[in-house]
Formats: sequence, structure tokens, C-alpha cells
Amino acid sequence: MEDYSNLLSLTFLAALFASGIRLAIPIFYAALGEIITERGGVLNLGIEGIMLAGALGGFMGAYYFEQVASAELLWLAPWAGLAAGIIAGMALGLIMAVLAITLRTDQVVAGITLVFLGQAMTTYIFRQQFGELNARITGFQELNIPFFSDIPFFGKVLFSHDILTYLSIIILFISGYFLFRTIWGLNIRASGEQPAAADTSGVNVNVVRYAAVLIGAGLAGLGGAALTVQLGIFNEGLTAGRGWIAVALVIFARWRPGLAFLGALLFGTATALQFRAQALNIAVIPYEVFLMMPYVLTILVLMAGVHKSDAPAALGTPYVKE
Repeated sequence: MEDYSNLLSLTFLAALFASGIRLAIPIFYAALGEIITERGGVLNLGIEGIMLAGALGGFMGAYYFEQVASAELLWLAPWAGLAAGIIAGMALGLIMAVLAITLRTDQVVAGITLVFLGQAMTTYIFRQQFGELNARITGFQELNIPFFSDIPFFGKVLFSHDILTYLSIIILFISGYFLFRTIWGLNIRASGEQPAAADTSGVNVNVVRYAAVLIGAGLAGLGGAALTVQLGIFNEGLTAGRGWIAVALVIFARWRPGLAFLGALLFGTATALQFRAQALNIAVIPYEVFLMMPYVLTILVLMAGVHKSDAPAALGTPYVKE
């Protein structure tokens, strides 16, 4: 009988949870972006395509910056990649906004079309620009917080990550404050709940919805770029369904940023377990079981987390001013 004691060792668990946190960050950014978009009343199912665009934009931004920057400025390359990823995400988000808000097309169809557009576009551009090149970029370095990173177990899990992980905590609090404590957040929520009442109060519903879609797409693009910067590479179909997981996570989180962060940690840990369990080569469990884990978890979340009363009342409904 094989020895599986490594599965329960503190070293294994610390590495598992630390990897889970890193893998959760791209999904969290995408889910947060979708929360803001849906709070504004627009259902954007194109997150998978937007994340792919952000991933390629992030890779190209960092790669070409590295080609022209001096040695003293190379540390800025990952930041250039993140900025390029946000711009790429917002570009696809603008297409979604035009289709859903201005042209009032079916938002489900428009979102799915955006997924195919993102997949085809990123594949074509990547092949044209890089072909068979084994191109790589340099990501962020791990930041070990003094004293805290030396704490047994918890230091590895919580205090030894790159800047993207710590930045996600800041963005989490900013987004919560923005949505629930500012007039701009109130306008977004009103446009998703009672657009006619918001319009009567002087809110330009369509402008607010455009802003919500662009902010959400920018965050989804940031999620894709974060994935590229973490891995240091781009491959066709790199997101591997993470955009769809982010959409499911919004339902699980009841359209709240804090719950989305916790849900992203759950998915990230499931994905990390998939990778690490395969590496242990556990013979009694087929490796396909580990491959299915994040997606089975997505189905369970959808089954257990559907709260129709929590969804914005006007979600997916184009606003026509009477």
C-alpha cells in the first residue's frame, strides 16, 4: 500500500493553500468585474473571452516592454502588462456595452458571441506575433513580509506572495466601499434594480451602465493579465474556463465582493489540489477525477447558490426611456 502521509503534512498543506490563494486571484478579479457589471443591470457572459483578451494583452504588453526597456526599468514590465490587459479587456467590454445597451441585443447571445470572438482573436494574434517562438515574460517577485513570513505554516500561506495578491485585498475593500458607500455605487445599483426610478432621479442609466460594463471588463482583463504574469507565458485557451467559473461565482457570492473573494479562494484551492495531487501520482484515484474537481465544484455552487431574490431586479433587461 502506498504512503499518502504527504497529503496531510504541514508542508504539503501550506504549499497547497499558498498555491490556492495565488490561483484564486485571477478568478477573483474577473468575478468582481462581473459583480459590478451585473449590479448595473447588464448580464455579461463574455468574461471568458475578455479574460483571454486581457491575458494576451498582458503578455504582449510585458513582452514588448522588456524588449525596449533598459535594465533599470525592467521591473516595470509586469505593470505594463497589467495595464495592457486592462485596456484589452475594456476594448472587448466596449463591444459588449454597444451590443447590450445601445443596440439592445439579447445579452446572453451577445456575451457568448464575445467569448468566441475573444478565443478566435487571441489565437490569431498570438500565432501571427509569436508563431513557434517560445516567448516568456518575467512576472512579479515574491514579497516576503518581514517577521510575518517566518511564522510556521501561516507565514508561507499568508505572507509570502507577489504584489498582485496583496493588491487584491486592497481592491476588495475599495470595491466594497465604492458599491455600497458612494453615490457612484448607488447609481450603479439603482440602474440595475430600478432603472426607471434612477432615471427619474436624474441618473443617466445608459451612461452608468456603460461605465459599469467598462469597469467590469477592465477588471476581467486584469484577471487575465494577472494569470499571464503569474505564469510568465501565454498559450491558446490559457484561461481554461476560468471566465465561466467567475460567472458562476457571482451567483454563489450573491453579488457581493467579500463572498466572491472567499469563493475564489475555494476554487483556487480546488485547482491547486488538482495539480498537486496529480504530482503525487496517487494510483488509487484516476487523474481525471482531479481534472474535474474545479468544474464539479462549479456545478455544486450553481445548484446550492441560486438566490433569485438577490439578483438585481433589472438584470439583463435593456432600459428604454419612456
